[in-house]
Amino acid sequence: MKRPGAAELWIAFALSLAPAVSNGIGRFAYALILPAMRTDLAWSYTQAGWVNTANALGYLLGAVLMARLLRRTGPHRPLAIGMISTCLAVLASGLFRNYAALLFLRVVAGVGGAFALIGGGALVAELFALHPHRAAAGIALYFGGGGLGILLSGVLLPWLFEALGAAGWQFAWIGLGLLSAILTVPCLAAAARVPEVQHQAQFTPWPKRPLLPSLCAYFVFALGSIVYMTFVVAWMRDRGAGALAVSATWGLLGLAIAVSPLVWRPALSRWKGGWPLAASVAACALGAAIPLVSTAAPAMLVSAVIFGGAFFIPPAAVTEIARRALPRPAWGSALATYTVVFGAGQPIGPALAGAIADASGTLFAGLLAAVLVMVAAAAAAALQRE
Repeated sequence: MKRPGAAELWIAFALSLAPAVSNGIGRFAYALILPAMRTDLAWSYTQAGWVNTANALGYLLGAVLMARLLRRTGPHRPLAIGMISTCLAVLASGLFRNYAALLFLRVVAGVGGAFALIGGGALVAELFALHPHRAAAGIALYFGGGGLGILLSGVLLPWLFEALGAAGWQFAWIGLGLLSAILTVPCLAAAARVPEVQHQAQFTPWPKRPLLPSLCAYFVFALGSIVYMTFVVAWMRDRGAGALAVSATWGLLGLAIAVSPLVWRPALSRWKGGWPLAASVAACALGAAIPLVSTAAPAMLVSAVIFGGAFFIPPAAVTEIARRALPRPAWGSALATYTVVFGAGQPIGPALAGAIADASGTLFAGLLAAVLVMVAAAAAAALQRE
């Protein structure tokens, strides 16, 4: 049996540009742009929350469509469609000021993001299908790619707003769209190097009940974690943080995500059942709790390291759970199902937290609720058996 070498790892790294674009930029960069859009467009927290809820609803729709689409075709074409549509939607978000138009574009970015994330994940799973001892590392490397998009946006956007003020949000979206297009090229080139599978034989029925604890935990984690990723920068800005603090926090968050596979690889490879999922979700809860105590620069940097170091591990953990529990032909369908569950949880978080913030006059209550929700998710994940 041929052992995977540098070529396979480079392919996995290039494929990780899919979550960099779909999640790191297409979804989470909005947190950096939200304060400027609220100021320039006079939005309430509820309106701002619904913009990311629209993206999450699009992600849910895309995941549902992918669960059906992958029964008819392999992941290559959906990955390409998802990457290109995400790039276009992100870029076009800088061309409109109308609230309805922006909601629609966030839905499109969500649909494309789901196509890209699931398609790329299925290709990585296939890439390491014959090397299960290396699969956990490859999968973690793939999901860690989301950190690159967060790192790049964190390094660039705060200084754009420092120079242009709140009116610079349109330039931010256009610049991110162009950056996404650049990252798309090597991603699709790498995808072309993964052989097409016979999709007619790729899917088999698989039991949901044994995986119910991890499915429930993933749903609840999605609901809570998106609140931190949507509003933490706004919370910092409300409490007087400047461009340097925001750039350092968001950039460090992305860097922590990018290197997190190295930290979590032993746990993903050796820990049984739902323990990697439970531990990573618990770490996210801890990281999200720190800004509620202090938004001073040292505290926010610690928050970024802890939260970022665990945030993209739950997707890798549930992928590993499915890979161990199910036959190979069911992997793509199982990944799509987990993504649907995740997508069903995410729309609830931003809209609910925004409404709580408007009702209470502060983001504190919404962020606290998110922490408590993630604690519950960690407890549920611990019930998952091998």
